[in-house]
Amino acid sequence: MGLRNDFLWGGATAANQCEGGYDEDGRGLANVDVAPAGADRISVITGEMKMYDFDNQHFYPAKKAIDMYHHYKEDIALFGEMGFKTYRLSIAWSRIFPKGDEAEPNEAGLQFYEDLFKECHKYGIEPLVTITHFDCPMHLIEKYGAWRNRKLVGFYENLCNVIFRRYKGIVKYWLTFNEINMILHAPFMGAGLYFEAGENKEQTQYTAAHHELLASAIATKIAHEVDPNNKVGCMLAAGSTYPYTCNPNDVWKAAEANREAYFFIDVQSRGRYPAYALKALARKGITIPFMDGDAELLAAHTVDFISFSYYSSRCTSADPEMSGNTEGNIFASLKNPYLDASEWGWQIDPLGLRITMNELYDRYEKPLFIVENGLGAIDTPDENGYVADDYRIDYMRAHIQAMKDAVELDGVDLLGYTMWGPIDLVSAGTGEMKKRYGFIYVDRDNEGNGTLRRSKKKSFEWYKAVIASNGEILENL
Repeated sequence: MGLRNDFLWGGATAANQCEGGYDEDGRGLANVDVAPAGADRISVITGEMKMYDFDNQHFYPAKKAIDMYHHYKEDIALFGEMGFKTYRLSIAWSRIFPKGDEAEPNEAGLQFYEDLFKECHKYGIEPLVTITHFDCPMHLIEKYGAWRNRKLVGFYENLCNVIFRRYKGIVKYWLTFNEINMILHAPFMGAGLYFEAGENKEQTQYTAAHHELLASAIATKIAHEVDPNNKVGCMLAAGSTYPYTCNPNDVWKAAEANREAYFFIDVQSRGRYPAYALKALARKGITIPFMDGDAELLAAHTVDFISFSYYSSRCTSADPEMSGNTEGNIFASLKNPYLDASEWGWQIDPLGLRITMNELYDRYEKPLFIVENGLGAIDTPDENGYVADDYRIDYMRAHIQAMKDAVELDGVDLLGYTMWGPIDLVSAGTGEMKKRYGFIYVDRDNEGNGTLRRSKKKSFEWYKAVIASNGEILENL
């Protein structure tokens, strides 16, 4: 058996990395807008440096991004030409509720996404919508302290009530929170958390996580009530952590690292806090702020499928003398001597995708959906904007083959594959444009210069052939 006949091939973006139009049609300011490019970005997105508004010293790439707000018809037409079956995108919360706590939504924002979804359907593309892809209205951060405050559960519930009803019949695949475990690694980007001096950082992170987990369960409940055809997934920043050696201490360290990530999905998929997490948090003096009804809510409204991003595997050692970290989607990792790396130091490990898929499927026994996978690279276009990106084709071919092996040889149930960034967009981790993922080149540089002209790379036609053959044709054209 190959991939299912209704396999959902496509691509994935996030509103804050592609839309732009940050202050148009009533949209409010969000945490993702004020993350600057350059050296201070990591301090801001990790909640160590306070930046609640724009200043004159920094460049803020999300303000305009690739201006998909005005180009979406052109961009979706290109996705349609490639044969996309699905397009994963996110809603900017502050387009719908500019401050986040209003009673009534912003009609212009609602209409924008309705038009966008209908444009997708024009080409036979099923929208896969992330409700929150790191977005949190700045008003909710300044007035309520973001997700550390339980009131955000109610504001998120309002958002869900509005969008599930408005888009009933035109959106049926939903994700509640993008990379929910990123709250532990980039808490301001992931959940709007800036830490005050003396604050118990870990306690705040797990308090916020509890509130997001409750909100995710409520979203799942509403989605199923509004339309029984709705399918709701959770979303994990995945990639198995390997022990650096067969020393049992290394093996245990890797197991602990994996459980730290799986903890969130354990709650969303199994409906309860796992014993290992409760024990580990208790040892640290961290309390989960349970209230009456929380446990029942989590248990009753688990997700329909497990979605995840996969860019690389990771490696860890219990030996304090071990050093030599590489980068990898905010996660530091020891260098794996058996793997090559991208230009940004991310380890390239196609077999790791198959390993990760098997671990997730064994653990949860629910359908999986790969909603991010791709190669960030420096592309050099010719005078027509054409890029001969054979390195991207090589990366994706190897990963799609590993994905197929997990399905065909191991029996993993997989709904679809949306590669990350089918059109060049702003990097979440670095704020750069030169770190490109797309099949479509966008003429824009790190400083925001360029015509925004779209042009097809070599990988465009390759992916078109992959989709048309349902993954049977993988060789370079």
